[in-house]
Amino acid sequence: MARIRYDNIDNVSTDKTLKEFRQWREERRKKKKDYSYVVPNIPPQLSFLAENRLDTTVTWVGHSTFFLQYEGLNIITDPIWARRLGFEKRLGEPGLPIAEVPHVDLILISHSHYDHMHIASIRKLYRAGTTLIVPVGLKRKLMRKGFRNCIEMQWWETITVGNIKLSFVPTQHWTRRTPFDTNTSHWGGFIMEPAMRGQHPEGSGGHGKHKLPPNLYFAGDSGYFPGFKEIGQRFKIHVALMPIGAYEPEWFMTSQHVNPEEAVQAFLDVGAETMIPMHYGTFRLADDTAREALDRMEQARENHGIAADRIKILSYGETLVVHPESRRAEQ
Repeated sequence: MARIRYDNIDNVSTDKTLKEFRQWREERRKKKKDYSYVVPNIPPQLSFLAENRLDTTVTWVGHSTFFLQYEGLNIITDPIWARRLGFEKRLGEPGLPIAEVPHVDLILISHSHYDHMHIASIRKLYRAGTTLIVPVGLKRKLMRKGFRNCIEMQWWETITVGNIKLSFVPTQHWTRRTPFDTNTSHWGGFIMEPAMRGQHPEGSGGHGKHKLPPNLYFAGDSGYFPGFKEIGQRFKIHVALMPIGAYEPEWFMTSQHVNPEEAVQAFLDVGAETMIPMHYGTFRLADDTAREALDRMEQARENHGIAADRIKILSYGETLVVHPESRRAEQ
């Protein structure tokens, strides 16, 4: 039986030829890069995170891995605590020691690449009561690994988990874990909204009635594409977790990874209030550096006239508490 192969919107291809790979390798040998800047680590607020069930929090572990607390659930995105990724050594310590991560209710997987779906990390986080949410095409693979509580989602599908309305939205990317499974599972991002859109019960979120938590958008991994604008039209987004790294050389990476300027434009396209950058500084996946990505993002912010406090740059282990008061009124 032929396996289903998934595509991007407008069938945009991310395929690369052997000649292009060789050209990238030749360019890389000639580049001189300064890797002295390292994303800082700060001590995580372990006691607070272990006890918190009210506030919405975003804690950066590294790369595209976040520990989120939302509507009473603990959530991990794209878990990878690995010390190495192929031949590349991790450049910074994970922001939370995996042994000290509070019980995880949901694990969200944006796609199957090894830097976003690390099986050994999932195995250490997965417990009774943990649910994996994955793109269509991945459930069978993960169930074979022993993760029985697994739900697949297709683009634009919405499900309710606990008090969360979870939607799976498109990205422009691709997948492969072996030479034989290219694009046999899909890729995308997740939007988290409160399932209860009316009055929250008194004290829910710690802020009383009419104080809904912010809507979160985890953008996964993507090139710049028209889908960002469509996502912004379909959803009200308050906080966007947006990739900014692994974009150089741009002639090679452009179809699959946004550069910092495109990341800022995508942030504007989806209409979010706050952007948290990710997917930089943890592994050397391409030829850009963390310092270059942050500097170009800052220049793009200034060029667009975006207020500095709308982009929150986190250290590893840093927790941002997002209060409903920081949202624009929409009731």
